[in-house]
Amino acid sequence: MENKKILTAIIITAVFGLTSLVCFASDLVIESKNQSYSEAESKIKFDGDVNVTIDDLHIVGETADVTVINNEKLDTATFYDKPYAFENKANKKREVKANILKVSLIKKTVRAEGDTQTVIFDGKTPIAVVNADMQEYNTKTGVMIAEGNVTINYKSDIKAFSNNAEFKTDKNGDLKDIKLTGNAIVKNEENEVQADKITYNAATNYFVATGRTNTKAINKDGNVLTLYSDRQEFNQLTNFYNATGNVKIYYEDYFAQGPKVVIYPDKVTKKPGEIYFVGRSSISQGVRTIFADKIKMTTNPKNFKAEGNTRTVIKNINENHDSDMGLGL
Repeated sequence: MENKKILTAIIITAVFGLTSLVCFASDLVIESKNQSYSEAESKIKFDGDVNVTIDDLHIVGETADVTVINNEKLDTATFYDKPYAFENKANKKREVKANILKVSLIKKTVRAEGDTQTVIFDGKTPIAVVNADMQEYNTKTGVMIAEGNVTINYKSDIKAFSNNAEFKTDKNGDLKDIKLTGNAIVKNEENEVQADKITYNAATNYFVATGRTNTKAINKDGNVLTLYSDRQEFNQLTNFYNATGNVKIYYEDYFAQGPKVVIYPDKVTKKPGEIYFVGRSSISQGVRTIFADKIKMTTNPKNFKAEGNTRTVIKNINENHDSDMGLGL
């Protein structure tokens, strides 16, 4: 038994060198000032200027250890003391910083824990910065997940927040889509969307928000339009909105509601300009409420038009006949 242990240690020493360079199946290179092996812990330990390369992935840190399973296979490499990892694919680069990095050499995943930050570059330009309590990136599938206090700065104009997030990239490292879940918020200079879940498709520039959605949009005259619904779709390039399910809109002294609404931007300013309710809807202003099959609202000039089986209700007309009653005109 003792001879077997000695032989195992000799084999591992021969394979991993305990020198400044380690190679494993031509895919893994580990450089460091010092290396040692603990058979009791089944770990290879690296200390001082640790530099690891595995395919397109590189990790740099001061200390690390690698778990050995079955006395020969490398399982998980753990890097301590605020390590740094980066991956280059075509013209894209991904950087990851954290208190601890755990790299699965079998699954090809990188897990960052504690004050994590990922930066994705297009050339030398950072296009996305992701901060979270934990992030994990699968180098095979191009999928990254982030959990806990997630904040995202995307390009130069979008900020996002959520409890959890998932990012998908293609084989060249280009972003395909982002999914935010749990208290999701997306902001730019003119709009803010809140929902239980928000997804973004990079190819179409479409946002889809579901579950208790709430959007605040600045229209062309600078006033805020607030939109509530079960589901909302928004095109970032055109400022086109499509909302369905318990739709409610507040704009100055207007309140409108219905099953579905489409919002078209002003042709010049690209801000919300024309609002179309489809299905039995209503619009209220002052003491007056109009019901109709279709309602068109405009924000500047502020106006509306109701069509199809229209009905007008004026509240408390008897109580106001001696007063200066306003019909909201």
